[in-house]
Amino acid sequence: MKRYPLLACLALGGGLLLGGCNSDTPAGRGTLNVALTDAPGCGYDHVYVTVERVRVHRSDNAGAQDGGWHEVVLEAPRKIDLLTLSNGVMTTLGQTGLPAGHYQQIRLVLAPNTGNVLSNSLVPTGGTEEALATPSATQSGYKVIGDFRVAADAVVDLVLDFDACRSIVAKGNGGYALKPVVTATVQAVSGSIVGHVDVADAGATVYAQQAGRILKGTLADASGRFVLAPVIQSSSNGSYDVVITRGGDTATIVRGVPVVAGAATTISTSAAPFVLADAAPRTAGGTVTPASASAVVEALQAVAGGNYVIASTNAALDTGDYMLALPAGAPLVGDYAGILPVGLAPEATAAGRYNVRATTTAGTSQTQDVDVQAASAAGIDFLF
Repeated sequence: MKRYPLLACLALGGGLLLGGCNSDTPAGRGTLNVALTDAPGCGYDHVYVTVERVRVHRSDNAGAQDGGWHEVVLEAPRKIDLLTLSNGVMTTLGQTGLPAGHYQQIRLVLAPNTGNVLSNSLVPTGGTEEALATPSATQSGYKVIGDFRVAADAVVDLVLDFDACRSIVAKGNGGYALKPVVTATVQAVSGSIVGHVDVADAGATVYAQQAGRILKGTLADASGRFVLAPVIQSSSNGSYDVVITRGGDTATIVRGVPVVAGAATTISTSAAPFVLADAAPRTAGGTVTPASASAVVEALQAVAGGNYVIASTNAALDTGDYMLALPAGAPLVGDYAGILPVGLAPEATAAGRYNVRATTTAGTSQTQDVDVQAASAAGIDFLF
């Protein structure tokens, strides 16, 4: 059997073989192998989800009860701490045979919380475990962004990238719910972006972006190293802008980073890491009305014609309130040219200036200009 490589059937996180590799796939059929990875989980020590199965369909419009679904069913539901799966670490969920062809819909089905058994939960930093509500996930499943092709007599390795940080929504009166941000990437057409920040900046958030949209994220580990993976190769998806932020530090932005399938693009080293510059911490906050709009609120900075997401949060489900932590300083900006270190310079005109964008689940957006260079900003409200 041909293979579109990298994952095989071995879970990278723990060496666990799930389901086995079937070498006698019938003619006209291929095999789908599904793995899970995660982006940052800001403000949490643990984020647990319990996966029951993954469903795939040829039609993007198929309903949960329609025919034609194919399922990767786990031998038993698996409770996974998403925050152990950052910096390129993955765990295999399982695999199944599929008719060859193009698949346009993927759904991730989670087990429900039942009584005192918390299948899905989180632990806020320094806190205790709390239930994580998962509306619809335990019935029809969460729809995942992405599609893929299965060739006859071949294996396709599909990675579900679960962004825990952007998937958790706080309730104004307490409690948490899951509004998953999950994308699907085929390993054969993806590579990685690797780099280091100074050890003092360990825990920094690192995002790969295009045109002001976050596509992939991770956290710098205790040594300052970060790995953005899997990232779709540049030949099919264009180059990437890497944005690094941490607390009140100014953002570091590296533009035009290419990605080659099966390879790593290094943008900084441990000997010459990125050092994040200090800045006065500010906030910008307000309310999204109605709260049922379930909006994502992001703060972007404009630099030489480009827009870059510096901070992102979900408006509270019941009140619509949100708060963004923003640095008042000028971002450090440089262009990747294949030679290290990347030269960085402050973009003074962008200091403390942001475009705050609220986007509802229906895809409607509104924006407002905010300047926090001198002081924090409140009352940045959106009415949909």
